[in-house]
Amino acid sequence: MSVNKGAIMSALAAVDDPELPISIVQLGIVKEVDIDDQGQVHVIVTPTFCGCPALAVIEQRIREAVSSIAGVSSVCVSWLFEPDWDIDAIEEEGINALKAFGIAVPSPTRPLLCPYCDSPDTVRESAFGPTLCRSLYYCRSCHNPFEVMKPLGTCRRSAKHG
Repeated sequence: MSVNKGAIMSALAAVDDPELPISIVQLGIVKEVDIDDQGQVHVIVTPTFCGCPALAVIEQRIREAVSSIAGVSSVCVSWLFEPDWDIDAIEEEGINALKAFGIAVPSPTRPLLCPYCDSPDTVRESAFGPTLCRSLYYCRSCHNPFEVMKPLGTCRRSAKHG
């Protein structure tokens, strides 16, 4: 029985990120899926942050989800650290889910807006958030604190500058 790539992607779309309220597919960290004739599946994933403590959990969840598909004989997960993951890889559905959770996702084409009131009147409170891939901000309009996904290049900058 041959394994269907669509079935693999559906299984991966059901794998939630352990630190965010979206799937790893919505987050844009699944980079490639290869399947050979023997049902061996290779999933290539890039972390949002190279020092992310959730990598082992994500890898385990990928293995469990893909292993449950009929015809899969083995699952290999590889981490790709270059090029860096970029917040522009987050799918629109994921951006909306993050906003509903109180996390903003700015980019050059998407300004930083408060996820609660959509105000641009925000200020960074701390470069360090609850996880390595997020910063803390404050909205001067609605007076809510919120988190912001960090931009491209976090892995290499952290490796060079401690």
